[in-house]
Amino acid sequence: MAEHPLAEVFGYLTTDHSANATRYRSRRLCPFNNKVPNCTKDKAKKPLGVCSIYHEEHPVITCPIRFRENWLIADDAASFFFEDGATWSSLTEVRLADSQGKCAGNIDVVLVAYDDQGHVCDFGALEIQAVYISGNVRDPFEHYMKDPTGRGAMDWSSQPNYPRPDYLSSSRKRLAPQLLFKGGILHTWKKKIAVALGTSFFASLPSLKRVPRAEADIAWLVYDLRLTKENTQASGRYSLKKVDEVFTKFEPALASITTSSPGRVEDFMKLLQEKLDDQLENPPVNKTIEKPF
Repeated sequence: MAEHPLAEVFGYLTTDHSANATRYRSRRLCPFNNKVPNCTKDKAKKPLGVCSIYHEEHPVITCPIRFRENWLIADDAASFFFEDGATWSSLTEVRLADSQGKCAGNIDVVLVAYDDQGHVCDFGALEIQAVYISGNVRDPFEHYMKDPTGRGAMDWSSQPNYPRPDYLSSSRKRLAPQLLFKGGILHTWKKKIAVALGTSFFASLPSLKRVPRAEADIAWLVYDLRLTKENTQASGRYSLKKVDEVFTKFEPALASITTSSPGRVEDFMKLLQEKLDDQLENPPVNKTIEKPF
């Protein structure tokens, strides 16, 4: 467990007290291409400016906007969607409707290829999957923000509800529904999907059957945060780096992610027996209240 749970706050290490880091913290700015200059995570007026947290001494991205650094994810997705030389642009938060006109959700980023007259001739969908947090991340964030200089290396390890990445909830509550609803529509249209996610999140998923790039419906774009040193920043700064890309078909990938791995039925029977034995040995006490009214 890292002593300080917060890896990046408003885009900078908590130990970075450079002029840029101080400016971003004081003005609640986002350096990663948010829809507005400011961070809007959780609450627009009181944003939770945590981009990533530490888990086992390694940064884990917990804000989807963090993946927009220099729009590398758009370049990587476009190379999967389109032929070399295609002219394309990106649109964010595009509403996707089903056959009844009901919203199936917003696509994080849609890349559109267009011709010389500006007419859309193809598109692909890019979904960004950050990691949910279990525990409380706002308390250490607010504690740190009261004194960034003095608390850049604070020890939060003894505090209750220490924040940790929740990979299981991230896949079951976020990733699986995205693929099931939005992905199902896109797959019916025979449109490709790219999913940008972190190394630790991807490692927590079930094994996915790989196929050649030319046969793939989905490209899993796997990124990591790597510490870089700059002359103006003694503490360094994390940069987004693509470390792998995995190509899969749609149905097998969806089946792998949405199908639970069953335990032994004998273990469940044993649990039922234990609960039944406890119930029989300690039956509920039913008392009659005479003349309740």
